[in-house]
Formats: sequence, structure tokens, C-alpha cells
Amino acid sequence: MRKKFLAMAAMLGVGIFTATLPTFNYCEAAEVQNVAQVYDLNFDSSIGVEKTLTYNGKEIHFTAYENIVYVRNPKNAESQKLSIYIPTAYLNGGMINGYAARTAPIFVPNGVGGYMPGEIKPPTENDKMTHGANTTLAALARGYVVVSPAIRGRTTTTNGEYVGKAPALIVDYKAVVRYLRYNKNALPAGHIDKIISNGTSAGGALSAALASTGNAPEFEPYLKEIGAADERDDIFAASVYCPITNLDNADMAYEWIFSGEKNYYQAMWQMKPNNATADAANNPTQSKTFQTMTTDEIAVSKILRDSFPDYVNSLNLKDETGKLLTLDKKGNGTFKNYIKQKYIESAQSALDKGEDLSGTNWIKIRNGKVVDVDLKKYAAAATRQKAAPAFDKMDLSSAENDEFGTENNSPRHFSKIIQKNYGGAMADSEIIKMMNPMNFIGRADVDVAEHFRIRHGAIDRDTALAIPAILALKLQNSGIDVDFFSPWGIGHKGDYDLDMLFDWIDSLCK
Repeated sequence: MRKKFLAMAAMLGVGIFTATLPTFNYCEAAEVQNVAQVYDLNFDSSIGVEKTLTYNGKEIHFTAYENIVYVRNPKNAESQKLSIYIPTAYLNGGMINGYAARTAPIFVPNGVGGYMPGEIKPPTENDKMTHGANTTLAALARGYVVVSPAIRGRTTTTNGEYVGKAPALIVDYKAVVRYLRYNKNALPAGHIDKIISNGTSAGGALSAALASTGNAPEFEPYLKEIGAADERDDIFAASVYCPITNLDNADMAYEWIFSGEKNYYQAMWQMKPNNATADAANNPTQSKTFQTMTTDEIAVSKILRDSFPDYVNSLNLKDETGKLLTLDKKGNGTFKNYIKQKYIESAQSALDKGEDLSGTNWIKIRNGKVVDVDLKKYAAAATRQKAAPAFDKMDLSSAENDEFGTENNSPRHFSKIIQKNYGGAMADSEIIKMMNPMNFIGRADVDVAEHFRIRHGAIDRDTALAIPAILALKLQNSGIDVDFFSPWGIGHKGDYDLDMLFDWIDSLCK
């Protein structure tokens, strides 16, 4: 009787609660208590709550549908919820920024950083990071429907088991898209074929991965396991800020730029005590810890640097003119010239805006034009942030090693070079492939997004510019529209140019 009850409940998509079952003995009770709740994926428009916030002096009226579990069988329900925010004007037949209820883009930013769990980001006027309105509120003001998901990360646990290791975060992001498509006729607003992702750092990698792996069959077993809707998961466009991506090759790219720099420093953020007089707002302060690489770290830096040309050459990348981008054994060649050109474009943009670049010793300016870049001087000026290897640590101590860890939280390697030279457990090769969008772009059985906007700051030291450049080139070579730029003076952060980001979205959606 109990099995029939549970099967029927699962089929109907209703919650299962042990307290409502018929009488049974203690052993039976213990068995049923381990049965997880099954969630209904049908969108309930009755839960909407009207709210008002102020953005740039203007009242923004929106309706919030919050904390909706987006899969039937979540591994961790708190980490697999989403909230939907819809400009209230659309519910009354109105228009905003030229959009109506059925033409408004669906903006889906993720809050992932460091491969940690991503949290729902409700609209706010007082975001701790921006000291003002957050991205969700800004997007609502622009007339977008905003879907903000919680997503499992490397520290997510359920009953002592780590349930958010790779590839969980990509699986969850896909499940969000499937939920939206499943409910396309029930949602009060939003153009289901104009879904646009957004993320920064590991979240930027996630945005790129979602957009590059649409309907890829490798993810299907994981999606079925959590009860994701049986729908497509491809999207229209992706906004990607400083992506920590292509992890199995990112160490080589980092050393191609920074090898030779033995010293590195990490920026540490500390909160001031509540009684601090230096900052009445108790804002965090930044300190720098300088360190020098060990003999082993210097040795692996050279191994990684010398391996990078083979990887670049294997990609057969071409620039906009069709020129093949390669490197010789010393790391010089047309690919290096391409990277230098990206820095030249960045510096020229700043120069054209009137910025004084006379103190920048790694660029050469002649008659108001930036004509050359010295990458060795750039590495010294930017400074190394991470000891080699930057991502796949020899002692398995990085956040990325943790991301590729096991369900019992044992970290693993993901770089063949590091594992071969230093030993230690290696992550499953299929999972490593699933985490890298480069393995999906150009495949006939994958639906890659039509448009990408990729930004990587010119002084970003968290990963080398070569990594997002390789991603952009691979996409372009596959016929995808890519807007790729390295903003001058910008480090490792995102959402710093929302007006320009939203202009880009409008140019695609109107």
C-alpha cells in the first residue's frame, strides 16, 4: 500500500509528508522519513506580491514570485529555488522601454562566485557590493523580466553528503531554463526565446557554460536525477564577466603570462571592528600579503608555460581576418600578437576618453596612438596573484580542486599535467569535459547561444586574458556573434557597466 501511495504521489508531483501516512510500525516510519519531498513544477501565479523600490529617483513597481523550487526531486531544496520578478506594468497591459509582456527579455543572472553556492538576489536599493541598487533592480528598471536562481555549489550538503560538486552548478542552471520553458504559457510575462544569462568569475564561467552546452546529451542523466522539466535548456544570449573557465588548461595560460614573476600577492579583505573610527560605515579594508614561490612552484611554472603553445596550436583558432593564431616553442607568434592587440584596444579606448596613460610603462604611445604592448612588463606591473599552479594546486588546496571533489569532500585534480607530475586523485574525465564549454562549441548535437558578450578587465590577475580570448575566438570561428573587450583599469569584477550591457541586450531584442 505504501509503495503505491508513494508512486502515485511522485507521478502527480505532490509533496510527500511522513506524518500523513497510515499507521505503521517504527521501522516503517524510519524508512518513509528518508523519502524526499516531490515538488510540483507548475508555476503558481497566485503567489505574486506587488512591491515598489526606487532606482535613480524613479519608483519601480514589480511583482515578485519568490522561492519556487525548480526541480521535482532536489538534492537540496534551499539551493534549488528561484524567484521571478516581473515589472507590474506588464500585468496591466503596459509597456516599458519599448517592451510589452510577451516581448520583454528574460534576464537570468547567477550569484555564483568561487564555485560556491549561488544565492537568490532579490531587488534591493542597498546592495553591499555596489553600495546602491543591485543588478536585479537595474534590470527591472530597464523593463526586463528577471529570474534569480539559487544554485548548488561545492559546499552544498544534504545529510552530510556534498551534493554540489561538479557538474551540479551547470545542471541547476539548465534546470532553471527548463522550468521557464515548461511554464512558458503560465508565466505572466517574458519572451521565452530571449533568455539571457549573466555571471561573474565562476559565475561568468557558468554563464558561458550554460550558453555553450544547450541540450547537450551529457547532462541529461543529471537533469533526470533531480527531476528537471523535460524541456530544452538552450538560451538566446550570454553576458560573461571575467570567466574562471577552461580550467584544465587555465594553468598553462596563466604561466604563459606570469612565468618569470616569482613574487605574488593576494588581496585580503577584512572587516573593521564595530567601534572603528576610520570608517563609520564599518566597510571592509583591503590588505596585501606578499609571498615568493617555492622551488617546486617555479619548476611547475616553466612546465606549464612551455606546454601552452601546443594547446593553442591544437585549437586552430583564427582571427577576424582569417589569420591562423599560433605560438612557437618560445611562446611567440600570431596568438601573442592577438592578445597584445586586445590590450592595445583597451589602452586606446582609455586614451580616447582623455585618461593619462603616461605612467603606464608596458604600453608604447606615439602621436596619440597606442602602438605596442610589452607583455613581460605587463606581468610585472599587474603582478602575479597566484603561485603556480594557479588553479589545480599540487596539494589539492584550491577552490577548483574542491569543486571537482567527491561527495565525501575529497578534492581532486583536473589538469593532466599536474596530476602526471605530482600525483593525487584525478576527477572523472567526463566531468572535466562537461565543465569546459570549449568541448561543446561547434558540435552538431549542441545548441549554442547566438550571442555572447565577454568582458575581462585589463588588470584582472585571477586568470589570464588568453582564457576568455580563446573562448571568444572559438565561438567566433563557429559563427557565433561575440562582443569581446578588455576594459581599461578594471580588475576581477562584473556588472560594472550595466548601462552598456543593457544597451547590448536591447540591440539584440528590439
